[in-house]
Amino acid sequence: MVCKFCFSNFAFLTIYTLIIEMKVAIVGASGAVGQEFMRVLDEQNFPVDELVLFGSQRSAGRIFTFRGKDHVVKQLQHNDDFMGIDVAFVSAGAKTAVEFAGTITKHGTIMIDNSSAFRMDDDVPLVVPEVNGDDALDAPRHIIANPNCSTIIMVVALKPLDNISHIRNVQVATYQAASGAGLEAMQELALQQSEIACGKRDTTVKHFQHQLAYNVIPHIDVFADNDYTREEMKMVRETCKIMHSDIRVSATCVRVPVMRTHSEAVWIETERPISPDEARAALHLAPGVVVVDEPRSNTYPMPITCAHSDPVYVGRIRIDTSSDNGLTFWVVGDQIKKGAALNAVQIAQYMIAHGAFN
Repeated sequence: MVCKFCFSNFAFLTIYTLIIEMKVAIVGASGAVGQEFMRVLDEQNFPVDELVLFGSQRSAGRIFTFRGKDHVVKQLQHNDDFMGIDVAFVSAGAKTAVEFAGTITKHGTIMIDNSSAFRMDDDVPLVVPEVNGDDALDAPRHIIANPNCSTIIMVVALKPLDNISHIRNVQVATYQAASGAGLEAMQELALQQSEIACGKRDTTVKHFQHQLAYNVIPHIDVFADNDYTREEMKMVRETCKIMHSDIRVSATCVRVPVMRTHSEAVWIETERPISPDEARAALHLAPGVVVVDEPRSNTYPMPITCAHSDPVYVGRIRIDTSSDNGLTFWVVGDQIKKGAALNAVQIAQYMIAHGAFN
């Protein structure tokens, strides 16, 4: 590792710090999130001294360019390839994460994992830097979990409101883009739209339970015994862990025919009423949040205007007419960026800023 003194600008803090030029790995480099990792590392001016890409046997040998230099994807194997690597951004699915966690971390590499494999483990921090960044500084297994994309987007908006008055209950309905199911799912939505435009009645359906084009599907992941889906229960459990709270959450997760960027309709009940003006003021000051709330001029967050952007956007802020202490609002965030790659990179940035790699 090479150290130098420089100025670092983070989404949630700006400080002078000793920056380490780091040896960085991306596992799952050829996937949608893996590709986004490379873009985000460059956009964030992350101190990459050396980049190593890993993938499956099928992806091995592919070449990707990062900062003007070609990088060949290596096959992920049980060996010592991670020796000397400071941080590994992993987006290869839960099964691969579990299988290779020991290999990745055995020489001290910090593994920031995008899968659900370790999120609820007591000895693995589940981190959204704007909410609980300090949790990342205590990772005894050298593993830090990146939360579910919909959870990340929601808790960034919840935190500043919970700071005003403790949130007792949350109800959320998500409107999740095809990109949440991966690159091939995005390609399937585009194919379905093309097939319909050409007059085909039976569209190609492989990655969703039903045709997604011109449809909505109230079913993401598998159903549990309580008739909630696993995606919905992730939001329930992860929100409590991230916010260190007894907050009660009920979620309905819906796949919509949007290519990229998730939306959420959120209802909260707090210990005391929060006025819309008070909420807007707190959200305006919150790190990682942009308030877009001018409904009379038809101005509010939408996937088409928020895609490929870093912040979480909040609008339609209003009193919940069904609850004395209720507030409701609309949240939009790019789930490949803030919901995945950007949040993971921000975790590493937070750790750098607090001396975790010195």
